[in-house]
Amino acid sequence: MTTATAKAPLTERLEPYIAIIGPMVMILAILVFMGIAEPARYFRATNLNLILLDAALYMPMAMAMTFVITLRGIDLSIGSIAALSGILMAFLIKQYGFSVYVAVPIAIMLGALMGLLNGLIITRFNVPDLIGTLAMDLVYRGFALVLAKGLVLARFPEFLTEMGRGQIPGFVPIPVLIGIATMIAGYVLLTRTYFGRYTIAIGSNPEAAELTGIAVNRHKVYAYVLCGACAALAGVMLTGKLNAIQATSAPYFNLHVIAAVVVGGTSLFGGRASMLGSFAGVLLLSMMINALVTLRIEFFWQSVASGVVIVSSVALYAWMQKKDRDGAGGWLSGLRTPDGQKMLRFSAALLGILIALLALGAMLAGDPNPSG
Repeated sequence: MTTATAKAPLTERLEPYIAIIGPMVMILAILVFMGIAEPARYFRATNLNLILLDAALYMPMAMAMTFVITLRGIDLSIGSIAALSGILMAFLIKQYGFSVYVAVPIAIMLGALMGLLNGLIITRFNVPDLIGTLAMDLVYRGFALVLAKGLVLARFPEFLTEMGRGQIPGFVPIPVLIGIATMIAGYVLLTRTYFGRYTIAIGSNPEAAELTGIAVNRHKVYAYVLCGACAALAGVMLTGKLNAIQATSAPYFNLHVIAAVVVGGTSLFGGRASMLGSFAGVLLLSMMINALVTLRIEFFWQSVASGVVIVSSVALYAWMQKKDRDGAGGWLSGLRTPDGQKMLRFSAALLGILIALLALGAMLAGDPNPSG
């Protein structure tokens, strides 16, 4: 058995790691490009710190969303849960005099409660995940708008700002430690517990999982509770980072997190998950957006670039999953087929668009402080 494993082709040995290899290759491409275009600005310690702080904000949500998507679900309400949790925490601290050490856990529990409500709507009333969480996104955002009444709640205790932007002297920022800790917990949960095994089993075949005795609906509810709690934690971190919160905060959290998880190799069709891939996906998107900002490309083009990465990643992983089902003999041999050649051309075209966008930004970037 050992000899057979040792003689296995390189492509077969790499196949389990393709989810992490994909985003890592894109990260390397960004590093190389920015090393040529804007090395002085992009590789400054302060800029790298900004990338880490931005990525840390999305890590808890990406961890939880990995479980939800693996279950063939989706949660479009995490942005509004983050905003509403932050608003409720701010009211507890500023208007009702709660200690920050009490208000933060309450906010996270309220987020878990909103996740529970999402899960019950989906499982008990058979509402599709997409419609149910989109509707609840409107509900939670509406509550946030009603409570805040257009106010910006600001100036919070130091403990909260430390959670959002603090740094251990000579070490990484505190939010990065929180984000990495959640990703490690998610990795252990996915790979070392029944919760992770059941998640993959349900995502692969819900009917078969139910026949084996797994409580499918209950498990889905648990996943949405986890997603709500992690969204609330992100809302707390966002409040600390900005030292302020308002009802319109976190408008694109859902799309950013879903993109990071999908880019990291978790399948939208369920049954395939990679926590390391989700971690790499979060880093990739934060690095890409920071690169576009460094090149002074306006926000709308940043959205275009994010969309290109998402489409190419989803198309690639969907093709790879089809090859798994068809038994094409591995992803490398599948690339030699006509479908594989089409996928390569499609991916190359999308990558070319992204590189052209970065190059255009680099060429058009003028002096940010013109003298005159």
